[in-house]
This record gives sequence, structure tokens and C-alpha cells, in this order.
Amino acid sequence: MQDILLFGAGIVVGAMNAIAGGGILIGFPVLLATGLPAIASNVTAHLIVLPGSLSSAYGYRKYIRKVPARYALLMIPLVLGAAIGATLLRNTSGEQFQKIVPALVIFAVFLFAAQPFLHFHLNKHLRRKSRAFRPLVLIGLALFPVAIYGGYFGAGFGFMMLAFLGFTKLHEINQMNGLKNLASATIAIVSLVFLFSTGLIDWHSGLVMGSGGLVGGYYGSKLSQKVSSHAIRIVVICIGLGTATYLALRTY
Repeated sequence: MQDILLFGAGIVVGAMNAIAGGGILIGFPVLLATGLPAIASNVTAHLIVLPGSLSSAYGYRKYIRKVPARYALLMIPLVLGAAIGATLLRNTSGEQFQKIVPALVIFAVFLFAAQPFLHFHLNKHLRRKSRAFRPLVLIGLALFPVAIYGGYFGAGFGFMMLAFLGFTKLHEINQMNGLKNLASATIAIVSLVFLFSTGLIDWHSGLVMGSGGLVGGYYGSKLSQKVSSHAIRIVVICIGLGTATYLALRTY
């Protein structure tokens, strides 16, 4: 029965990440509910995200093909940042992570809630500067600390990536969603490489939920134009706040 629930939760996580981001704000509390410690749930989340990110990127493949090749350069700061973030996580004890995870969840919920507002105002500001700077260079520099965060915790990385892609000359949301999912897959792969030997990955739960994510990611990419991102945003914010409150009460 637990595996069925994990698989179903994985479908939801994969679909949410494909459509709006924030899937780990669902997956993380599900892993906690199975009895996994917070730090193991966090590391296992990278395994869960990977299949759905790849399948949703495949679902957006016809849009990704139209993206100029120079955008591949954005993967450089993502790889470097994720490596640093995962290394920092390797050197964080379970007790230390337990204390800071409520704040990390709250931060991710805030980013998710504020994404439309931040996107509008930062995009407006960057457009004013676009004559003096190369936007991709600026975005690459900005993504480096975001990738460190992604390698360390990850929840919220997807919609931060979407916001920054909105500063580019890409105007097709499906192209940006495709690149976002490729970026999420990159963060997950690099993080798993650096965290593989820690013993913190719950392979059974991760693979079962990740299998659901594989399905949810592909079909989520197909349904992205038909689902209200506003409704999803409200549900994710409520679950995220509930998770942060639970973790804070359990820790403090």
C-alpha cells in the first residue's frame, strides 16, 4: 500500500514540476511521513526529481529544439553550483539540517508564492540594462548561487529558473519550461553524483516515487496549457506552510 501511495505522490510531483514547479514541496512531506529523517528525505528528493525532469523535457522536445544553442552555456554555472551545494550538504549533520529545514521550506514557499511578482519587476529592471550587458552572462552569474541552493535543498529551484529564463529573449513558455526541466535534471544528476556515497539515499522510496514522476512529468508537460497554475499555486503554498509548521514544532 505504501508503494502505491509513493507512486501516486510521484505522479503528482512530476506533473507539478512540469507545469508550475514546486513538486518537492509535495514529495518532501510524503517522504517524511514514511519515517525518513529530514536530511535523507532531502537527498532522496534528487532521485525522485530526475526521472520526471527528463520525461517532461522529452515532452517539450519540439520546443527545446528551437532554443538557440548558446543557451546550453547556462548549464556551466548550474553544474558548478550544484556541486558546491551538494558538497555543503555532505558536510551538514542530520541534527544541523533538522534545525534549518523549516526555514528552507518557508523560503521555498515564499519563492513559489512571490514568483509572478518577482518575475514582473526583475524582468522590467533587466530590460532597462540589456543594452549595457549581455543578458545570458548576467543570468549565468545569477544562476550560480541559485544552483548552490538547488544542490543543497532544491525545492523552489524550478520556478527560480523559470523566472530567470523570463529575462532572456525566449518568449515561448513551453521553451522555458523545457529548459527549466533540463536544468532541474542537471542539478539532480550532479547532486546525486556527489551524494551517492553518503548512505542517505533511500533507493526504494526514491525509485518508486521517481517512477511515478516519470509518468507525471511526461503527461504534465502535455497538460501544461490546460491546468490552472493559480489553483496549483494555492495548494502548494498551503501544503508547504503546513510542512514547515510541522517541522518547526517537531524540532523546536
